[in-house]
Amino acid sequence: MDPECSQLLPALCSVLADPRQPVADDTCLEKLLDWFKTITEAGSSLLLLQENPCLLGLLCHVLKPQDLSPRVLAFSLRLAGMLAAQEDCFQYLQQGELLPRLFGEAGPLGGAAWTAPSVRSGWIQGLRSLARHPSALCFLADCGAVDTIFSLQGDSSLFVASAAGQLLVHILGLSLQGAAEGHPGLQTGDWPVCAQKIVSHIEESLRSAATPQITQALNVLTTTFGHCHNPWTQVLWVRLSPLVACLLEKDPVPAAHSLVDLLLSVARSSVLSSSSCGLWETLAQTLSHLSPTQAGPLALGILKLQECPQALRAQAFAVLLQPLTCVLEATAQAPGLLDSLDGTGGASVTVDTLLPSKAACVGLLCRTLAHLELLQPLPQRPSPWPQAPLLGATVTILRLCSGLATPTSDAGGHLCAFLVGCVRVQRAALDFLGTLSQGTGPRELVTRVFAVLLEYLTSPDSSPTVLKKAFQATFRWLQSSPETPGCSDLDPHAQLFLRELLPVLPKRLCSPCWEVRDSGLEFLTQMIGHWGGQAGFRRALLASEVPELTEQLLRDPESYVRASAVAAMGQLSSQGLRVTPASPEHPGGRQKSLLAELLRILSTDSEGFPRRAVMHVFTQWLRDGHADVAGDTERFVARVLQVASQDLDWEVRAQGLELALVFLEQTLGRPSSHCPYAVTPPVAAPPSPLAQALRPLCRVQLFEFAFRALFDCDRPVAQKSCDLLLFLRAQTASYSGPQGSGSVPEVASVEAALQRWQAGDQGQPLGYLEPEVVVAVLRSMDLEGLRGVLAESSDRVEKSPQSLLQDMLATVGALGEDEADCY
Repeated sequence: MDPECSQLLPALCSVLADPRQPVADDTCLEKLLDWFKTITEAGSSLLLLQENPCLLGLLCHVLKPQDLSPRVLAFSLRLAGMLAAQEDCFQYLQQGELLPRLFGEAGPLGGAAWTAPSVRSGWIQGLRSLARHPSALCFLADCGAVDTIFSLQGDSSLFVASAAGQLLVHILGLSLQGAAEGHPGLQTGDWPVCAQKIVSHIEESLRSAATPQITQALNVLTTTFGHCHNPWTQVLWVRLSPLVACLLEKDPVPAAHSLVDLLLSVARSSVLSSSSCGLWETLAQTLSHLSPTQAGPLALGILKLQECPQALRAQAFAVLLQPLTCVLEATAQAPGLLDSLDGTGGASVTVDTLLPSKAACVGLLCRTLAHLELLQPLPQRPSPWPQAPLLGATVTILRLCSGLATPTSDAGGHLCAFLVGCVRVQRAALDFLGTLSQGTGPRELVTRVFAVLLEYLTSPDSSPTVLKKAFQATFRWLQSSPETPGCSDLDPHAQLFLRELLPVLPKRLCSPCWEVRDSGLEFLTQMIGHWGGQAGFRRALLASEVPELTEQLLRDPESYVRASAVAAMGQLSSQGLRVTPASPEHPGGRQKSLLAELLRILSTDSEGFPRRAVMHVFTQWLRDGHADVAGDTERFVARVLQVASQDLDWEVRAQGLELALVFLEQTLGRPSSHCPYAVTPPVAAPPSPLAQALRPLCRVQLFEFAFRALFDCDRPVAQKSCDLLLFLRAQTASYSGPQGSGSVPEVASVEAALQRWQAGDQGQPLGYLEPEVVVAVLRSMDLEGLRGVLAESSDRVEKSPQSLLQDMLATVGALGEDEADCY
């Protein structure tokens, strides 16, 4: 510990021990504990106590009958446990009977402070830190702490109850760490006292008729098997598995969710899953006893296992598919689809049994679709994967939700009544439908998929969130459509769908709901990025009103829509898909400059999202050699940097540095990636003398922009500028040319201006800089040191231990005078 901190610590301990003094807030006490933890992990806790007796005095003082703050008592308990984690310090504290008075029945357990959850939590955390060595186990057994932990499992505070369960797992693992390691065949009757006591308590809880006690026992076992993979866990499971299996005989099964978590934890254990302990039989029995809602997570967990008996996998998949089988049955689907799902080995369940009410129906279908969505991309998913029946069931669910399906039975009518207009199921089904696009299906089913997607995209009843999901699923299915042999265009079926879809898109772009307009623009941008160069798509898009409407949305009242319109227009222009308004309605009309419109948004838009979108478009245009940029690149870069430098949004300024980097790379001859559809591909400049290479950068005032950004109040901007200047310095070091240091007065003037900027006075511009001056300034700056400073956290000075102690003492003083908490 630093001498300065040692001098401050006695005063702080006195303040903490005085109940009349205002107490520091929890954050400061937590930081103080973190500091002590760092010290004890790096050195001796006993030495820390001996060199700072005020700590021992604080621990003794909190035991006196007084009205002490609960947070200080909790802090002291945690500190004591942290110090006693080292066995020599534990023995030292035991000599004065300090630990039993803190953690035994004579301590806070019997006092009024125990009613505070923070004290109970501090007591548990202190014991958790203390339980690190054999002496601690003896102490826990003798002081009655284990019984208190049992009672805290049912604490009214969920944090305390959870911590108590985790502490039991920790004690059980510590007890058996030495006793059972060398004796794999050691039975539970020969285990240490603490371990036997915990196991007996678990057995008693599992036999209980009270569901909360069963839940507590199952949670402890789940954590144990999830964290401990030693041979003794097999002995423990063999002893307790019959009691777990007995839970399945009760109706209903108690604590079903906790039971599922336990069984999956056991199945994932490398020790238990490879042994013959009846695990797979228990899992199969559980699948058949739980309700469909309860069995779904268990079935999914079984199917995600790397190794599992095939019969159990088939049973789990059948359980997972039961709700969809019911949907196909109720709607009298094609026998082939139904047979494919029934053939997975599950027992037939009626719709009335599985989906008895609207709430049960909606909840079960949503969970089933979500589980299947998680399962579909996994390599261990069931094979063969029933792609066709799943597609059929999902499309049927979507049609039931939209009211387009015609029920042919009473069960189908009930389903339709439950699902019509249900947004939750629509969202889940569209998500799963998008995932199913990764597979293939019969042509007639794919046709049904596109038909139901078009129905949702055209329906006026589709909610904004459902429309967004429908757009996403549509894009994924179009992506997965097979390409026509011999060309990269969409296949005829997808082109036909696209011709039907594009007339719908203008209606969505004109929707009074901004979320719908935004989703439509996002979908359009994705489509252009993927198929903008394909003839069929280009013809269909240019024949629609979409490009013109998109341009109109640049002035939408909603900023999110304007930002999406900027991105879409950037793509349209890059692909040459922007329509010139020369038509009977616009005789002799000239195309308004999109570049000018985007510059207007960058300069005047009151919201940050559209301005950020403009900077992204401009950067991509520069990278791709867009025609509007290639005509006068220097003028374009200079105008954009000038506007970006004055923007209040740090992300706009940071994107300005990205654009500057692209221009710098192109100017110095370093090629950058470009779009294959670029109007004018960027050409890397040949190597040239230093002055000639840097002069374009000087003319666009790139260096003034970068130097200002170097001292930006937003750290990400300063870091990006520092990286750019370091890159530039490395590039210029290899050039041959006039390497003079530049005019010494001019270099000194620039350095003085930079010092004023760093101090906060950025009013004076640098003006035009000669290349030699720029190189000299770059070489004189400690950019590496600045980058190191920027990489440090902003509170590196304030979070030092000495500063923390000073702040806590100063806060107490301020509270004493002003009676106000400055925190």
